[in-house]
Amino acid sequence: MPVSASPTTLRLVRSPSPRRDDAPRLRALATVLALAATFGCGDGMTGPRKRPGNGNGEPQAVRLVEVATGLSNPVHLAAPPGDPRLFVVEQAGRIRIVQDGELLPTPFLDIVSKVASGGERGLLSVAFHPDYAANGYFFVNYTDRSGDTRIERYTVSAADPNRADPASAKPILHVEQPYANHNGGLVLFGPDGMLYIGMGDGGSAGDPHGHGQNEGTLLGALLRIDVDRGDPYAIPLGNPYVGEPGARGEIWAIGLRNPWRFAFDPPANRLYIADVGQSRYEEVNVVAADAPGLNYGWNIMEGAHCYPGGSCDQAGLVLPVLEYTHDDGCSITGGVVYRGKAIPSLVGHYLYADYCAGWIRSFRYDGAAAVDHRELFSGGAGRILSFGQDAAGEVYVLSSNGRVYRIEPEE
Repeated sequence: MPVSASPTTLRLVRSPSPRRDDAPRLRALATVLALAATFGCGDGMTGPRKRPGNGNGEPQAVRLVEVATGLSNPVHLAAPPGDPRLFVVEQAGRIRIVQDGELLPTPFLDIVSKVASGGERGLLSVAFHPDYAANGYFFVNYTDRSGDTRIERYTVSAADPNRADPASAKPILHVEQPYANHNGGLVLFGPDGMLYIGMGDGGSAGDPHGHGQNEGTLLGALLRIDVDRGDPYAIPLGNPYVGEPGARGEIWAIGLRNPWRFAFDPPANRLYIADVGQSRYEEVNVVAADAPGLNYGWNIMEGAHCYPGGSCDQAGLVLPVLEYTHDDGCSITGGVVYRGKAIPSLVGHYLYADYCAGWIRSFRYDGAAAVDHRELFSGGAGRILSFGQDAAGEVYVLSSNGRVYRIEPEE
């Protein structure tokens, strides 16, 4: 694929980020899930009004409204299609339900005994099957007690829609992890009905084993599998490396360092990947959702810049549409594209955050570049661990302070 246009480098209001040592620098989600001290905040934190939105009028001021508290390290939020409940993943190995504004006391799923939790490890995400209402299937990504990545399928209890059947566990995929960091962690169904899995480069620093540019390993890659065919899955024929000697057919794209969170935007047929940087740059990539075989450049590149010691041959690499430096934060928390109805001026904007700096920002992708940059919040919600969406497309923010917030228009 051709090299993309030069990325936008943000120069917005900066929040100070902590000084970091370079040693093993488990910076990626190592910071993102290091889960520092709790930061308190009120029920309705108001974001500042920002500049007019490139001819689209004054953007609506927004606020964060608390919808759940008392959670332990909430790292992911999802909802089955058409379901009003919110399912919140706790890093230690539980999935909790928020129903009718109340956090239910009994977990939907509890697999704490199977999960190695701490740092970047743990139960990291949940994905509900597109036909969940009929088959009751959902999939989880977690770190097992040996430190490896496990993808498993579970089934909801036939007797209680608020309880999963822990005995229904079906192993789907096992990926060995050489180090404790850069696990990726997201499972997500795409618009095509395939299950996508984000895998980090395996950890340490600088990708010492060259996983990012190796088509023969599942590390440093975005995977795409068909969980409706085969046992435990089938490899879709449209995957780019099917039939290539020495390559893994599950791979959809390579060249990723630690894609903690990625998101599809079906109305625009786009895929957004926020890849956590190494030494200097955090990045967001935006590509067509149905484009196979892309190479995001790690560890030849970090963001749009040559990574020390790499070849710096950019031929065929996809460069980010947006990046920011560690003067402005330390670790990107990828988000989602807003497609709700509550905030019309935010529709089509991709939301993202920085774990250390605490701000939440957005931009709109116009097909060629990131435009209409906004800073929605400048801090005060604790350390942002993840974003989520409900079945109606409204956006939620998950914080290290054990709270879940919904983004709403300021009244």
